[in-house]
Amino acid sequence: MSSDYLIEEFKKLAAFDCESYHESGIAAYLRGRLKELGLGVAIDGARERLLAEDPERCETSSNIYGYLKGNTEGEARLFCAHMDTVSPGRGKYVILTNDGRLISDGKTVLGADDVSGIVSILYALKEIKEKNLPHPDIEVLLTVAEEPYCSGSRFIDYSLLSAKTGYVFDLSGKAGRAAISAPSIISLDITVEGRAAHAGFSPEKGVNALNAAAAALAQIRTGRLEDGLTLNFGTIRGGEGKNIVPEKVYIGGEIRSSVHEKALKEADRVREIFENEAQKLGAAADVRVTEHIRAYRLDTAGTAVSRFLRATEAAEKKLHVGTAPTVDRCVETFGGSDANRLNANGIETAVIACGMENCHTTAEYAVIADIELSAETALALMTDPEQT
Repeated sequence: MSSDYLIEEFKKLAAFDCESYHESGIAAYLRGRLKELGLGVAIDGARERLLAEDPERCETSSNIYGYLKGNTEGEARLFCAHMDTVSPGRGKYVILTNDGRLISDGKTVLGADDVSGIVSILYALKEIKEKNLPHPDIEVLLTVAEEPYCSGSRFIDYSLLSAKTGYVFDLSGKAGRAAISAPSIISLDITVEGRAAHAGFSPEKGVNALNAAAAALAQIRTGRLEDGLTLNFGTIRGGEGKNIVPEKVYIGGEIRSSVHEKALKEADRVREIFENEAQKLGAAADVRVTEHIRAYRLDTAGTAVSRFLRATEAAEKKLHVGTAPTVDRCVETFGGSDANRLNANGIETAVIACGMENCHTTAEYAVIADIELSAETALALMTDPEQT
């Protein structure tokens, strides 16, 4: 296959300024591309619901759905990627290096997360159209606001989808692998409230919220608590002045766990400690627990994984690249993706690696050979004739 199409499409997509909640431009382009490739296109109500949460999100879009009617028997298959990038993602410029990599100029992210995934899906659809390849019904889902805890996929309209298996092209690292498990991610928003007082004239009249928060934090171990369970407090702010007993302190944290119930149990433990320590000092603690995405683990003998193993082996054979052992193809990730939501809603979904590296940094890059393998894997997944 020629890499020219992938590189040119990558550059077109990366040129859009599409940080989270600013996807309207790339969304309009992709709706047009899907129609050019012969797909029916629909959108959901994600934009309106995101705007209702925050009117500043006026440049966002809804999630996009594409439909390609099958010409063979078989259940529908879903292919998903997200349209947004992290920041700094405005003014991206793609550079092709002599060693077959795509990089930015170092001032922004490259946007390979998730342009690599989108171009893989578009390539497969193009090949099917141009070569009239046999395929079952194909559904495409392009989401908004994936980077902030998969915010846009909260509003997926499942009445617009019929597939029971799916593939999210959004895994960093070398192509030829798929993530078959991912964690629950829960955020903690903790507010400790005491009473302000002048720290010099009347400190005894105050209730120091910072002291209460510190007493709680001193009892809570952070980091990797055990295999598959982490806890971190990443933000803290509060107080009004150096000479004022701090009345209010905010602490933000996150729990990740490969077992959902363990994440909930840890959140309850954190809440209990903060409430108890605050009460001891005459303060009050409000601990808000938000479940963003829920853990999943796929059966390696299930349809989604079995089809992926056949497809990636076929793609590697077509491109004459080395075949990895099966044990190395199926990996676990401790990051979330739209696959968490799809699995939670009954669509057996694996996350496919598509050649993006150093994501969420200005040192992000993509390997062209890996994008080629990702694209050929997408094509093999769309055209695989076997059902199990």
